[in-house]
Amino acid sequence: MAAPKGDLAMYIILNILVSAVAVLVTGRLLSGVSIDGFGTAVVVAIVLGLVNAVLGPVLMFLTLPINVLTLGLFTFVIIGALVMLTAAIVPGFRVAGFWWALGFAFVLALVNSAFHAVTRV
Repeated sequence: MAAPKGDLAMYIILNILVSAVAVLVTGRLLSGVSIDGFGTAVVVAIVLGLVNAVLGPVLMFLTLPINVLTLGLFTFVIIGALVMLTAAIVPGFRVAGFWWALGFAFVLALVNSAFHAVTRV
């Protein structure tokens, strides 16, 4: 659902809050990931969104030949690396290793999709 023209700021804030709840739930589900609290989850949602928006496309373009050779599986490596980068940037968000980062990204995508489907944000 697209954001109404006058309520763009409210749409962005609600989207961040729903994503933060998804980050918090995902952190509770995985033992290799720890999040200090809801405030940290909000920061993780914002930073992960920015990292994915800025670095994600650049890394996908730079690794396009490898991605083609692996039939797109190298995308998972990029996603795991972006989660690890977010964990390095945000204090209070810890990931035990690359496989936990990959699991976090996968579970976060599922939880986020479910929350966004329910809230229609």
